[in-house]
Amino acid sequence: MSAPAALPLRHTLLALAVVAVWGSNFVVIKLGLAQLPPLLFAALRFALAAFPLALFMPRPPVRWRNLAAYGLAIGLGTFGLLFLAMTRHISPGLASLVIQAQVFFTIGLVMWQAGERPRPFQAVAMAVAAAGMGLIIARTEGDTTAPGVALVLLAALCWALGNLASRAAGPVNALAYVAWSSLFAAPPLLGLSLWLEGAPRIGAALASADAAAWAAVLWQALGNTIFGYGAWAWLMARHPAASIAPFALLVPVTGIGASAWLLGEALPGWKLAAAALVLAGLALNVLWPRVAARWRRGV
Repeated sequence: MSAPAALPLRHTLLALAVVAVWGSNFVVIKLGLAQLPPLLFAALRFALAAFPLALFMPRPPVRWRNLAAYGLAIGLGTFGLLFLAMTRHISPGLASLVIQAQVFFTIGLVMWQAGERPRPFQAVAMAVAAAGMGLIIARTEGDTTAPGVALVLLAALCWALGNLASRAAGPVNALAYVAWSSLFAAPPLLGLSLWLEGAPRIGAALASADAAAWAAVLWQALGNTIFGYGAWAWLMARHPAASIAPFALLVPVTGIGASAWLLGEALPGWKLAAAALVLAGLALNVLWPRVAARWRRGV
């Protein structure tokens, strides 16, 4: 098998732009949560992700239950729990890091479905990343709490369940899939918002929300979802996954950097060490097969 061809410069820049959007998105979430209740914020995000795209794009050729599974896992599970955690339980930089546990949850679930056991490099990668997560949990204080880390880990598990649903859907139009599945995310999020956050709080938040709050909602729907997922799907359709997937390792890097730069999130040594461990585990899991293949070829 030949090594993946080098990406054209403009495709590399597009991938980096997606990574920058996805990483900085955690800062945008924090800014939006300053004015909007978390479940309402999530409901608005998926409502705008569904409309107007779902009116103009045909429903992807998958079963309704698959769309529902993805919408509920990603909308209600991943972003509902993530937004709840980021209200006061975890900093944006660490949230962008801990959510990457979805990689290992996805691998574990796929292997469980197939009855496979982790390969040695995968076990080592998970152990290294788990050491980083353990350091975060051991040092929870101030803007990050143990319940916050637990909520984001549950959000990561829901992301993995969403990955299984999208995997079962096959090669469909990514934007149409996200838009139509969002139809199943927005209503339960709104219902939970009415139940748990209450109509008076929702009304007050909507009445007092300024341009920055609505810009955060639009950034979630248009920047993070439509541009991010659309551009990523476009790149994945034109290049081997091994050429594109490693760029995702930069998401927590940009997330931590944006949080430190824009929100003044502190970066003590333990936090940098935890980030290094998690990123090393992710990198080992993604890059080791390519490195091993090159060694076998004597390249």
